[in-house]
Parts: sequence; C-alpha cells; structure tokens
Amino acid sequence: MTDQVSSPRGVERIISGQAVMDGAGVKINRVLTQPLQRRLDPFLMLDNFGSDQANDYIAGFPSHPHRGFETVTYMLEGRMRHKDSAGNEGLLTNGGVQWMTAGRGVIHSEMPEQEEGVMEGFQLWLNLPAKDKMQAPWYRDFNGADVPAFTTADGVDVKVIAGSSHGVAGAVQREVTEPVYLDIHLPAGASFSQALPEGHNAFIFTYRGEVNVGDKAVASGRMAILANTAGADGVTVHAEQASRLILVAGRPLNEPIAQYGPFVMNTQAEIFAAVEDFRAGKLGEEAHV
Repeated sequence: MTDQVSSPRGVERIISGQAVMDGAGVKINRVLTQPLQRRLDPFLMLDNFGSDQANDYIAGFPSHPHRGFETVTYMLEGRMRHKDSAGNEGLLTNGGVQWMTAGRGVIHSEMPEQEEGVMEGFQLWLNLPAKDKMQAPWYRDFNGADVPAFTTADGVDVKVIAGSSHGVAGAVQREVTEPVYLDIHLPAGASFSQALPEGHNAFIFTYRGEVNVGDKAVASGRMAILANTAGADGVTVHAEQASRLILVAGRPLNEPIAQYGPFVMNTQAEIFAAVEDFRAGKLGEEAHV
C-alpha cells in the first residue's frame, strides 16, 4: 500500500473524553470509553495521562490482572517501572513503548519511578480475536530509540509504533487486527497523509496544538473519530501551528465484547471463568518475552 491519499476521510465526530481515576488514584483523561468500543472495534480504551504534579500519578497502578486483550503503553515523558507475575521487569522512559499481550492472564504493576517532574503518555487497549484470547501471555519493551521513525520532506516527524507508514515498518505487527499506531509531530504549516484500508476503524488524538482534518479543527485534548466513508483511502492532517497527535487504526473483529473491568472476553460465561481463575490464583501464568 502506498501512502498517497486521493480520497481522504473526514471527521465523524469529536470526543472530549472523561476525567477518571484509575489504579491507586491516578488522574486520567479516558478518551475512548466503553460506549465507543463497538464503533472503534478492535480498540477498547484509550487513556491519556499527563501531569507535572506528583500527587496526580505517584500512587501508580499496583498489581492488577488482565485477560483477553493487549495493552500498549506509550511514554511521552517520565519513568514507569513494569513488573509482572512471571518475574519480568522493565523500565519505560521517554519515548518508550511497552506492548503486552495479556492472553489467558497476567498480573502486573506499573509504578512511577520518579517523585517529581512531568509524567505523560498513553495506554491503548487492543482487543484479541476469540481464537487468541487464551494464548500464552507475551510482552516486549522498546526504548524510544528502538521505535522506527522517519521525517517527511515537509519536516513531519513520525514514530511508527505499529503497522507501517511511508514504507517504514513499525515496532509491532499484528495479523488479525492489523493495527496502525503513529505518533506524528507537525511543524507549523505542514501536512501529513496516511493511507488506511477502507474497512479499518480509525481515530486521531491531538495532544499539542491543533490540527485540521478537512474543514474540522481538532484541538489539543480532543479525539476525532474518522468517518468510514466508502471509497476513502486514508487521512490527511494539516497544522497551522506546531502540533502533535497520535493516529490509530485497526481492522474490526466484529465479535461480541464482554467486559468486566480488566477482563475482556466474548461471553459472560468466559468472564465468570476469568474471575474464578483470578480468585483461585490461576491467572498469573508466565509471560513470554
């Protein structure tokens, strides 16, 4: 697929997100919420966390379970220590990514390794197809320098966390959901185009400045759901001022979604089984790196 876009998608709607508390009291802007899961299938959740006030993040995310999906943590700034029930451990720092496949179950913690300064980033939840929900857990950490990146002729800097862009393959590829996850930094006056398969659900989230998609402005702290227009072959964003955004797209699974907190399966019976396995201490199996 080339990244020439002749028929770009427009904006279907703009989402403001909701202020929530998660973990042990961390303040978060939850942008992709549960009511949007069907519309943005295969994505289940997007959290944007960011503060220079230690009280907003210092309590972190103590040990908690997951089953049935993948988490992608992207650290823009700060230091977060990950540990899991298999004894795996990693430190996420500026620009780093952790991709974790919970599969049949993992118990992990994410705790700040700083007592002051800015902590900012994203956590995206990506669903697993029914056939893969009980696979062995897996995770991998990528330092900021290990995430593939390129710069366009217009001076746009792009980090390719997943999928591919302009011939650059991302850090992670997934066959079924085919996720694309880009961090895009546009200088003032620049534009950027990304080809997207017609059937993929897609959104952008602006986290600095303001970008335009067609005639719609998407301000900082806002998510724009991109329209699934027949015949559209991608998206073009333009910035009058220096701006930054993430672009996320994926192939929908079109499967039932049953969620209970950190467990996402296809049926209520599978949710009950997950809760019972957790209570019985059977959920924290070894994660394969």
